[in-house]
Amino acid sequence: MTGFLYPFLDARERDPGPLLADLAASAVAKSVQSARLRRETAEASAADVKRAAAELARRFAAGGRMFTFGNGGSSTDAATLAALFAHPPEGAALPAWSLTADQAILTALGNDVGFEHVFSRQLIARAGPGDIAVALSTSGSSRDLTAALGEARRRGMYTIGFAGYDGGSFATSPDLDVCFVVRSQSVHRIQEAQALLGHRLWSAVHRAGREER
Repeated sequence: MTGFLYPFLDARERDPGPLLADLAASAVAKSVQSARLRRETAEASAADVKRAAAELARRFAAGGRMFTFGNGGSSTDAATLAALFAHPPEGAALPAWSLTADQAILTALGNDVGFEHVFSRQLIARAGPGDIAVALSTSGSSRDLTAALGEARRRGMYTIGFAGYDGGSFATSPDLDVCFVVRSQSVHRIQEAQALLGHRLWSAVHRAGREER
């Protein structure tokens, strides 16, 4: 079943040499591919990172808060991004929360009102004008994320989307102020590049905040 993905699992070769060589070559190729994609994405997104950072710095200075959210692996990326802003390795802490952090809230909303509303309902309860919504996705088309972005727009929040592939519905959404698209067909490479963009955004926000002061 997995042979087409990992042919070495079905190999009957007793000599581990060729297998180890194939594994090493594969790791190097993926590393090179990842580095190239991250570099290209960072260059293509530089202007949008700077523009978004200036607005985030302005909103944080005025008391705004950041709310991040995503599904699956992107939920952990959302939590990591919120933690970077709220508990940075250096610089001032900024108010940021991941809407995927509370299992009780997620399961209650999923069960009682439907999974499509697990993030939008949290924004209704917690967020308002001046705040920031950040949606992370590989497809850019998850319905619970697009519903949350629509709610964020109605509430006067500044909205940022991270997507992969061709951007999905994020790319043409009127509910997004900024959309960062990682143009790859690999979920792994997309999320690696998104992590770099998130760190670049955090760094640029602090830089913009210092310049504003």
